[in-house]
This record gives sequence, structure tokens and C-alpha cells, in this order.
Amino acid sequence: MLAAGDPYRIDPLTGEIAYVVAKRQDRPNLPPTGCPFCPGGLEAPEPYDLRWFTNRWPAMPGDRAEVVLYTSEHDATFASLGVAGARKVVDLWADRTAALGARDDVAYVLVFENRGPEVGATIAHPHGQIYAFDLVPPAPLGELSRRDLAALGPAAAGREGERLVCAHGGWRAWVPWAASWPYELLIAPDVRRADLPSLGSGDRDALATTLVDALGRLDALFAAAMPYMLWIHQRPTDGAEWPEAWVHVHVAPLYRSGGTPRFVAAGELGSAVYFNPVSPIDAAAALREASA
Repeated sequence: MLAAGDPYRIDPLTGEIAYVVAKRQDRPNLPPTGCPFCPGGLEAPEPYDLRWFTNRWPAMPGDRAEVVLYTSEHDATFASLGVAGARKVVDLWADRTAALGARDDVAYVLVFENRGPEVGATIAHPHGQIYAFDLVPPAPLGELSRRDLAALGPAAAGREGERLVCAHGGWRAWVPWAASWPYELLIAPDVRRADLPSLGSGDRDALATTLVDALGRLDALFAAAMPYMLWIHQRPTDGAEWPEAWVHVHVAPLYRSGGTPRFVAAGELGSAVYFNPVSPIDAAAALREASA
């Protein structure tokens, strides 16, 4: 068992990993005045188009937690960036993955976004984060260990694409067959690509287009901003081969109906078995009909 001063701890009962970061208890919940991410704010003193910086209240040491500002426009959404704006974000994600992944103390780069106060985002300005782990975290490691490449291939959207939501340039967004969240999405290329840095220009355009389309449909679904959690799984940076790595995006939207959150309850956390109140086929049909 690791000592209290080590960077992370492994629970001796469950085997689960936890970083204990007591200093984050002092971080502000909401900015007292103004937005720190708007031009002229604390984290963006100069005008900018796209920006990243090291988190002042990092979840892990060694400058391995970063914030990415998608745009200087406070009221924008990822979908409203348009394909050109989203492509810039994809390029920055890839650049930061390559830079962080080149470090000897980084084994995995996780790009993610929490959108909306309902999922704990304290600042409304459109932004995401990047964590550079010194280990391969259990969630992506579990996927890689299954070695089921078909789980992300074209057949993953079901018979005749019954759970397909949209497709652009060889990338697809679909509702998973065993979705845990009512309008959960997976986004992946038809052909295996290992990670963000290895994507060519065409793939980056297609990923940007698919993200703009899919996330716009989530907002259109209930004619309101959809709170969601988004994360990208990609090849680890620990130097191993990982031939089964297939870059993909997970999107976990919070609402199961207009303004009604889908909460994860004790029976689910206690069992690691999830109970989704919306059929994945129905969810996909609703998202196909929704127009951004």
C-alpha cells in the first residue's frame, strides 16, 4: 500500500485509485467578480482566440493539469464554434497530447470537458481540461485490455445503423448498445486511428464536424443547453505498442428529459451495474430528429 505522501493511493479493499489533493479544497467555487477566462480576466489577461494554461489548482503535481479555453466568447458553446473553430480545438488537443505525452513522467493524456453547473463546472465560459497521468488509468486500460476492436468499428452502431446519430468524413457518433446514460454518445473513426496526434488533416476536420453536429443535437434535443461530461480515450504514452488503441470520444449527457437529470444512485455505485431509463434506439432516433 502506498504511503500518504505518494502521488496516488490504491484502495486495499477495492483496488481503486485515488489522488488525494488537499490543496484543491482552497480553490474558489465561483469567481467573486467577472469571468477569469474572458479577455482581461485572471487567466486571460491578453486578447486571444484559443488558449491553454497550467491549472492553478491542479489535481496532480508537476504541471500535469491544464485548462483549454475554446474561445474568448463567454456565451459560446462547442457547437457554436463551427467546424473551423472546433478544428482549432482538436489541433490544440493533439499538440498538448504530444507535448505532455513526450514527458518521461506521463503515461496517459486524458482530454475532457465538464459542461454545466449540474456536473460541477464552476465557470460557464466554454473550456475543457487535460490531465497527464503518471499511470494508465483503469477506465482506458480496461477498454484496451478487452482488445475488442469491433466495439468501435462501423458495426458498433447496430443493424442498419439503428443507433447511429450522425456521420461525417469517416467519423460516426452513435448511442452505445449498453449505454449507461440516456443520450450517451460514442464518437470514433471508421478506421482505427491510435490517438489525436496521429490524426491527419482530413480526420481532424471530420472529428471537428462530428463533434459540432453531435453536441449541437444534444442542445437541440430539449431546446436547452445540455449539461454533459466528455472525455477522449487514446493510445497511452508510456512507450508500449498498444496495437489495439483506437481514439474515441465518450459523451455522457445529464438530462433524461427536459431539465430532469439522470442521477447515478447508490444501487448503481454499489454494484457497478447501471440502469438506463431510455432505450438506446429511441435515444438515437430522437437525436437524429433534433436539429442544431
